[in-house]
Amino acid sequence: MEKEKSKERIILGIDPGTAVMGYGLVKEVNKKSELVSLGIVKLDHLDDHPLKLKRIFEKTVALIDEYHPDCLAIEAPFYGKNIQVMLKLGRAQGVAMAAALSRGLPIFEYSPRKIKQSITGNGNATKEQVAAMLQTLLKFTETPQFLDATDGLAVALCHCFQRTSTSGVGSKSYSGWASFVKDNQKRVANPLAILKGKSA
Repeated sequence: MEKEKSKERIILGIDPGTAVMGYGLVKEVNKKSELVSLGIVKLDHLDDHPLKLKRIFEKTVALIDEYHPDCLAIEAPFYGKNIQVMLKLGRAQGVAMAAALSRGLPIFEYSPRKIKQSITGNGNATKEQVAAMLQTLLKFTETPQFLDATDGLAVALCHCFQRTSTSGVGSKSYSGWASFVKDNQKRVANPLAILKGKSA
């Protein structure tokens, strides 16, 4: 899929959200992973949705410029019943992806179920179970302020595990807007169609 041939690399994982954005960075050296950093960006104090998107973009770029990751692994928005929530999560994800693309990073997208399965062996694991397993795998004892931080870290480690396998099944990678739009035409076009259908 992507080149990424170096024996040492840093993966930035992001769990996008409009109230809290979680992130984690993992350094992989000869297939051994170690924690670099993890944290959250609180957005719930911002009333204006465009301001939240701006903050997500700026923080993602700042993380890239500080840690120089080799790629971005990001959690895909889950499909829920509330279309407004889904649209907002999709925008948050898109803005983080745009920040990575602006710095030339390849992007890998994973479903929440795939991430949980990869970390714990159970696609229905709770956030607490994922966090506990991450503490065991990456040998850290600090308890993050929010589980969203470990969600971001889980995406990064999930990507590590996929890249060490030969298949890479369950992820999508994009190297630019053209490839993303081509592969996601329905996602780009459907939100408006869905909204029109709801309002009819």
